[in-house]
Amino acid sequence: MTLERPAWIVFGGKPQTVIGADLKAGQQAPTFRTTGQDWSTIDALAQSAGKVRVLAAMPSLETSVCDRETRRFNEEASGLGEQVEVFVISGDTPLTQKRWCGAAGVERVTTLSDHALGEFGPAYGTLMKETNLLRRADFVVNRSGKLTYVAYMAENGLEPDYEEVLAAVRAAL
Repeated sequence: MTLERPAWIVFGGKPQTVIGADLKAGQQAPTFRTTGQDWSTIDALAQSAGKVRVLAAMPSLETSVCDRETRRFNEEASGLGEQVEVFVISGDTPLTQKRWCGAAGVERVTTLSDHALGEFGPAYGTLMKETNLLRRADFVVNRSGKLTYVAYMAENGLEPDYEEVLAAVRAAL
């Protein structure tokens, strides 16, 4: 049985039940499958094994905060090198992600949809039950698959501390 936490976070002015437990640095990163822009099933951790991974969970690329966060990680990813993969995971459909990335010129991060399979949200404690969207959180996974950085935003309208995330990435290299 998956943990349900009623009224854990507010989204759109309404309390949301969060599905799944919050993770902590030092834990093994849970496995999950998502959907790519071409509707293929993606096992992001397996396909990027041996690299440092950033997993940025967010509700929808089409909101202002998610837009800014994704664009910022896209800019930062260019300077992180080939040993770092940045995955932006949202509740958007793959079609929405593809359209948004094309319009925004986002090419350095990989967007993944949790819309169809719904494995990421419960595994990482980010699924908001009432909206079937993800709450904002950032995770850094080291080369051996352990979480070295975990940050859940207290509100979905808050952006992450980018410098903390980037410092965690550099420390994991």
